[in-house]
Amino acid sequence: MNLNLNTELIENVTYDEIAIGQSARLQRTLTLADIQAFAAVSGDTNPAHLDAEYAADTLFHGVIAHGMWGGALISALLGTQFPGPGTIYVDQALHFTKPVRISDTLTVTATVVGKDDLKKIVELDCQVVNQKGERVLYGTAKVLAPTQKVRLPRIHAPLIQLFDPEARFMELLARAKDMPAVRCAVVHPCDVESLSGAIDSARYKLIIPVLIGPEARIRRLAEEGGIDLNGVEIVSVQHSHEAAETAVEMAVKGDVEILMKGSLHTDELIHAVLSRVALRTERRMSHVFRFDIPMYSKPLLITDAALNIHPTLLEKVDIVQNAINFARLMGTTDPKVAILSAVEMVNPNIPSTLDAAALCKMAERGQITGGILDGPLAFDNAISPHAALVKHITSSVAGDADILVVPDLESGNMLSKQLEYMAGANSAGLVLGARLPIALTSRADGPMARVSSALLARLAAYNARRDHPRSTW
Repeated sequence: MNLNLNTELIENVTYDEIAIGQSARLQRTLTLADIQAFAAVSGDTNPAHLDAEYAADTLFHGVIAHGMWGGALISALLGTQFPGPGTIYVDQALHFTKPVRISDTLTVTATVVGKDDLKKIVELDCQVVNQKGERVLYGTAKVLAPTQKVRLPRIHAPLIQLFDPEARFMELLARAKDMPAVRCAVVHPCDVESLSGAIDSARYKLIIPVLIGPEARIRRLAEEGGIDLNGVEIVSVQHSHEAAETAVEMAVKGDVEILMKGSLHTDELIHAVLSRVALRTERRMSHVFRFDIPMYSKPLLITDAALNIHPTLLEKVDIVQNAINFARLMGTTDPKVAILSAVEMVNPNIPSTLDAAALCKMAERGQITGGILDGPLAFDNAISPHAALVKHITSSVAGDADILVVPDLESGNMLSKQLEYMAGANSAGLVLGARLPIALTSRADGPMARVSSALLARLAAYNARRDHPRSTW
């Protein structure tokens, strides 16, 4: 059975129905998304269309649409309205007279000026004018007109979800533009990825790296990877355990303000931190991921997907509070915290629903502060307003979460990797709850993830230095 939910029909105009002087038109208002989508599809990334700073110094003093975007509107008119389905382009002449800017509304008109009865070719005069009546584009089109009448369901274009990871990264980078770089102990950077991530972070003036590991091995990796270590401090130690201990000792003495995981295992570094009372706080350490997700309208934090395997209720209190404090540092005044489970109803057979309900009550009693909590919530109704509406969930958190608190490490790790590898999300990771932030990345992470993690750590370190010299970071 062919199930077609589209009841809107389009009908063509056949060659025999077309008369000289007959015309049709359509209107379209240009948006920034139109420019970005056209660039993505065509591959035309001319900065005159995409870079506002560059475009301000051009002849047109601002971003303009691709010229062929207007030409595409003519094609849309001919292909879908007049003559419509069955039309085949033969020739198109175009003349560009004025730039098209964001928010301009264009009216496209095609008027028949000639017919060739033998070849069934129709010649049309094409005009494109803006909302001021100014002609921005004109030309002549020749098309092979349809000879058979058709009425078909209108086909709607596939949804294009625009996501510019570099733009998101630059927005994040701008948060630290007025903050000084901080000394960062890069612990055992003994693969090209972790070494290049540290040096890239330094290049963005986020950190002053102190590389701790076997110096000969680090320099060999740098040579193999084309990484410039000129002027970079290296503290030479023999192995990863010694690197972790040395980095922690430097942190205790105040020689560094950030720790960054290199190619050693996470538990090696965290064990070294926990072994030093001077770096511990009254709060449990936890990990938070920050994701930029193509299909979500704002950054999303997920915790804890890397540190605490099966956290207890009281441990989850610290995990939630760490995430709330970090979200507030990142500019979210009252972060909305969704406590996740498999369902949104409390069920004694599902312990995570009981924890979620308890955490919400603890927030009401002031045991967790600074955020708005709700749970249990399933993943769909935590991030989808439609799912929350369908399930009749009345909540200021449901469908608009800033933070997702997962039941355990397994579920959080799987969710995080699914977002990254299947949803195209950009990630950065940070360990909170110690006296200094720890940039924690996966060995599979790319340079942008490592630099973003360094940036988050720098923001946390700067906050600790400026406002809370003995804070729980």
